[in-house]
Amino acid sequence: MPTLVAKPPQGDGWSHEVKFDGYRSQIVIDAGRVRIFTRRGLDWTTKYRDLAAAAKALDVKGAIIDGEIIVLNDKGLSDFAELRKAITRRQHDLYFVAFDLLHHNGLDLRDTALEERREILAGIILPGIRIQFSQALPGEANAIYHLVDQAGLEGMVSKRIGSRYVSGPTTNWIKTKCYSVDEFELLGVEREQGKPAFALMAEPGTCKYVGSAFVSVNREMRERLWKRVQEHAGPPPKHMPKRPATQWVKPGIRVRVKHLRGEKDLRHASLQDFWDEN
Repeated sequence: MPTLVAKPPQGDGWSHEVKFDGYRSQIVIDAGRVRIFTRRGLDWTTKYRDLAAAAKALDVKGAIIDGEIIVLNDKGLSDFAELRKAITRRQHDLYFVAFDLLHHNGLDLRDTALEERREILAGIILPGIRIQFSQALPGEANAIYHLVDQAGLEGMVSKRIGSRYVSGPTTNWIKTKCYSVDEFELLGVEREQGKPAFALMAEPGTCKYVGSAFVSVNREMRERLWKRVQEHAGPPPKHMPKRPATQWVKPGIRVRVKHLRGEKDLRHASLQDFWDEN
């Protein structure tokens, strides 16, 4: 499991790949039988029957392949929101992006260097099928991150060259996520003495809580926000648990928030601006 960092690692000792927004999975091939497991070890072969069929075409007798199951949107980007629908309704739209090889034809490769494992993996994947190889991205880390961000991708994964494969969290694999800026509805502001202030967010029009954002705006805007919140004070939403340090507001205040891309709820989020909806 990659470690999340704010900036990609520098230097020639790293290999960089696109971070795809999907379900981490493993394909296990053994004596012609194919099974596909989730990150938590559940056997989802029947849910991924088309991918299992595609795996039988790989040039290998036995293998354990690590990768990500994704579906693409009309821009060619992995789309997590559409993935669950595709699993149940559009099996033919699923892809498995393979990025590592743990076992190959009876050999345990986990102690083999990263680049050697990936070279073998690239050699067993055939072109034109739903199982594809995650290519390394050429260039300097910051330049790669900039291009990944501009393309609207979730982020990048950097892997230490020469490293072995280990289970669980590791600093040999580093993930650097990109940020999005989106609009939400303000539910309230949480202020506790001696602690940072957080704005509580909801999906526009639904009042569905999606997370909180650090109030990192300048002093003038912060004071303007406190004043607007007090003027617009209202009861807490019915579905929200009690939060004693929160000043709730009536619907009608929109906010712009910068947050990590590709997350179900807001993460590493910060308030950028706010205004009255009407």
